[in-house]
Amino acid sequence: MKLLAILRLRCPRCLKGSIFRSFWSLHKECPECGLSFEREPGFFTGAMYFSYGIGILIAAPVSIYLFLQGFSETSIFAIAIAQLAIVSPILFRYSRVAWMHFDQRMDPR
Repeated sequence: MKLLAILRLRCPRCLKGSIFRSFWSLHKECPECGLSFEREPGFFTGAMYFSYGIGILIAAPVSIYLFLQGFSETSIFAIAIAQLAIVSPILFRYSRVAWMHFDQRMDPR
């Protein structure tokens, strides 16, 4: 259920409320249960770790495949950068939601 809630970008407490109001902006609190999404100033700094991890999971398989096909390191690097630039808006959303779910599990409110 938690993984499905993360994939659907839902609240970490009730698993029903939408976290994002629009593509870039978050609700201040859950429309269903009232959970405050930003716990304190700088709360989403931890989401950078999730963004990094998800980015590695996305770029690594393609990079390994290209390496095995004999592409140069420069080409592989350029393709990985382009790939991550394209998916960065999605990484933004999912890393924040994953961080919120992680935080809720470690320190429920």
